[in-house]
Amino acid sequence: MENQLNSENPAKESAFDAPSEPGVYLMKNEDSQIIYIGKAKSLKNRLKSYFSGEKDIKTATLLKYVHSIETIIVASEYDALLLENTLIKQHSPKYNISLKDGKTYPVIRITHEEFPRVFRTRRIIQDKSIYYGPYADAHAVNTIMELIDKIFPLRKCKKIKKNVPMGSLPRAPCMYYHIGRCMAPCCGKINMEDYAVHVQHVQKLLSGEKSSLIIELTAKMHEEARALQFEKAAFIRNTINAIENLQSGFVEDLNPENRDYIAWACEGVFISITVFSMRGGKMTGRDLFRTRCAANEQETLEQFITSYYDNNRHPPLKIFFQDFTLQSGEENKQLLKNWFKEQFGYTPEILSAKDKHHKAILSMAHLNAQEDLRKRMKERGAGPALDEITRIFNLQTRPERIEGFDISHLGGRHPVASLVSFKNGTADRKNYRHFKLRTVIGITDDYAAMREAVRRRYSRLIREGATLGATLPDMILVDGGLGQVNAAKGVLDELGVNIFIVGLAKRNEELWLPEAKKPVILSRQSEALKVLQNIRDECHRFASNLNTRLRSKDLFFTTLESVEGIGPKRAGAIMKEYESIADIAASKPHEMSKRCRISEEAARAVRAVAKLSLETI
Repeated sequence: MENQLNSENPAKESAFDAPSEPGVYLMKNEDSQIIYIGKAKSLKNRLKSYFSGEKDIKTATLLKYVHSIETIIVASEYDALLLENTLIKQHSPKYNISLKDGKTYPVIRITHEEFPRVFRTRRIIQDKSIYYGPYADAHAVNTIMELIDKIFPLRKCKKIKKNVPMGSLPRAPCMYYHIGRCMAPCCGKINMEDYAVHVQHVQKLLSGEKSSLIIELTAKMHEEARALQFEKAAFIRNTINAIENLQSGFVEDLNPENRDYIAWACEGVFISITVFSMRGGKMTGRDLFRTRCAANEQETLEQFITSYYDNNRHPPLKIFFQDFTLQSGEENKQLLKNWFKEQFGYTPEILSAKDKHHKAILSMAHLNAQEDLRKRMKERGAGPALDEITRIFNLQTRPERIEGFDISHLGGRHPVASLVSFKNGTADRKNYRHFKLRTVIGITDDYAAMREAVRRRYSRLIREGATLGATLPDMILVDGGLGQVNAAKGVLDELGVNIFIVGLAKRNEELWLPEAKKPVILSRQSEALKVLQNIRDECHRFASNLNTRLRSKDLFFTTLESVEGIGPKRAGAIMKEYESIADIAASKPHEMSKRCRISEEAARAVRAVAKLSLETI
């Protein structure tokens, strides 16, 4: 096919190596011109879809001209939508819809009055009103406004007459007061101080201070579910989702001040620096720079600043850094101020992030720098790190195949072990394994758990090696200290297997060899340590995921038993018959009734509980 791309195509390689986080992707042609901008909940999944399966004519035409792909990671799909909209308007890519209508997203306004009103609007007026947003999901805004009306019923009428004697107030409040949707300040039913308390609660909710409200609503939702009031429970669930999703994104924040946010990630001499630019309350771009530098962090940043800002790129009045490093030396900071003054005639503020909003923007900038650094290190390969491991431990050959073990449980319940496999420093997921441990159920014994997992893994590999040609790894990494290492080494000795084994203890990142009297301590900048930490962390993630699924299944039993007519035995029988909560939620009541010997009414209730549980797990 004319648009067929081989595996060496840089755009395809970028797609398959994209991060899994939400964000925006920019497709560029050979001249580095942006020809298409898109958003995705998962950048990796969306970009991979361009190069998988059949393609329609539009996609095939686009891919013919795509030479490279850049990504910008953001906090949520909502932020991706806002940023996509801004960048399309800014760059007008050839293959995007032309957006010239100046579309604005809704905001929530709290008026600057003695008895403020709260309402949704798309118009911003500079009259000291407080605005929250913008919000991409208009349905979520409507839901949250309905919630505010119910919990904090502020006034609806547009005007209240000032300095009017109490006898001149309306004789009776309007309908909104009688249905509980207004406190009737126009009739003197509430004074200004008490009314202000309710306004402050609304401000906290819209500012993101909503944890206590979500906890309260979640408890109420489960209470309604146990009472089989599933419609009420579903309404509360939707309200919780609206509260969680109603977040003002960092890519648009209604703050008109021009600002830059500078963050970086480094490993050895490799440094990736990200700059997020906010102009007129919107993020207008992201610059990403790669460099190598042997100077310390402060000197590197000073060199970057004096190179980045020039006559074609003037600094804004405020520059935020992920760490206030430049303030560590007042003399150096003054030199930088003098440079700004000499070059541009003014001195911008150099700031650290103190409030939550600025910290969120810097966090995303840092995440983008980390992602670029990850790609750089992957391009470089793990060879130097594996060579370092070989030297440190005086191994005969480079450990190209490393397997890692971790144990996860909750007070002895649901004990599981995970095994991850890395080949040449890269995860080999097809060789990942889970072990539901049998010998440590109900007890907490990490050493016994490690012995069981290692024995089961390598006794099987020995058997398969004799018949199927299975091979043993070059190195084993266990998550833990000397005790876990000795436990695993004892099993290997019993099996007659000679594999180099080391433990990585989390507390001080110490490396332990069997029967060692003291650990091996590597520099935190060591590439060898970075590789081993990556294996350890991946192993922990893999173990925790299974443990979490098992615990959520366990918690479902309690909810299931709340259904009338379903006791512990029937709950166990249902779970045995269907195995997973998802299977129960997808079942048909008449089928469940026959398979589990319960009434159809009970089956419908069980299915409803399962559906609700899937939404809240």
